[in-house]
Order: sequence, then C-alpha cells, then structure tokens
Amino acid sequence: MPRLLLASCCAPCACALIEKLGKDKADFTVLFYNPNIHPETEYEKRRIENENFCKKLRVPFVALPYESKKWLETVKGHEAEAERNTRCSLCFNMRLTRAAEYAKENGFDVFTSVFGISRHKDFNQVTTIARQIAEEYNIPYDDSNWRKGGLEQRRQQLISDYNMYTQDHCGCPFSIRDGIL
Repeated sequence: MPRLLLASCCAPCACALIEKLGKDKADFTVLFYNPNIHPETEYEKRRIENENFCKKLRVPFVALPYESKKWLETVKGHEAEAERNTRCSLCFNMRLTRAAEYAKENGFDVFTSVFGISRHKDFNQVTTIARQIAEEYNIPYDDSNWRKGGLEQRRQQLISDYNMYTQDHCGCPFSIRDGIL
C-alpha cells in the first residue's frame, strides 16, 4: 500500500477524505502548510481544528512553520487580482511544492491535496499545478476529485456532527476583500 501525504487547507475541506482514508486503512499523514491564511490567529484556529479532527480519528498530523512573509512575497504584485487568477496559482504552487518536498524528504510514495474542494477554488487549476510539481519532484500526485463519490455530502455531515469551525474564504486576505465571504 503506497504511503500518502494529504495536504490540507482546513478540517472542513479535508474531513470526509480523512475519514475515508482511515476507513480504507490507508497509510497516510495530513500535512498542514498554509502560509496564505491571515491573520495568524485565523491560521491557528484552522490548524487546531484540523489537528484535533486528526487526533479524534488517530491520524498522523504534521504542521509546518507558518511562513506568511514568504507567502506575501510570493504573491507580491498580484494582490489586486480576483480569485482563480495568477495569485491563486502562485499560492497553490508554493504550498504544493512544499508538500512535494516534504513527501520526498519523508519517504511518501504519493501526495494529494484538498485545495480544490472548495466551490471558490478551481479544481483544474490546482490539479494542473500539482501535476507539474509531481513531475518536477518525481513523486506522483493523486489527482482524484475529492468532491465526488458522496464525499461532499459526507463532508457537510461531518462538519455538522463535529461542530467544526468553518469559514467562507481560503484565508488569504485578498479573498476576504474580494467578497468571497
């Protein structure tokens, strides 16, 4: 069975997939690397919610350092763009690259993410970037659409059952400005 690294943006987006992988007895770890989330208090809320859900399901969880300054530098010059444009591509590239690096450094066979689960994000945009990174780092990316197969409905149920902290934006200060809330 391949060892999988799951890049998660937040518990509400990842919960159904985490549950499914656990039930499938997959060998996986959840990775939390989201320097796009601002302010740091919001980042901490999401990290804690994700970590607590993983603990409840006895799933390994890793949080990498919060690098908001590095993220701001990465998207500099694209702050005024609307969602799903170059700013989001740069953000996904930064986060998925770090996930691929972590996967390679720690003996994972494949990586995936839930970055395209939100209706505010473009699944194809995430997948295209992830495939390029997978090729560059020579580690497969599982490009399954985690919105399908009943996972979206199960996700909504788990959010309710666990009374999860939820949000209406990716965490990026520019998504708030764009009225994504």
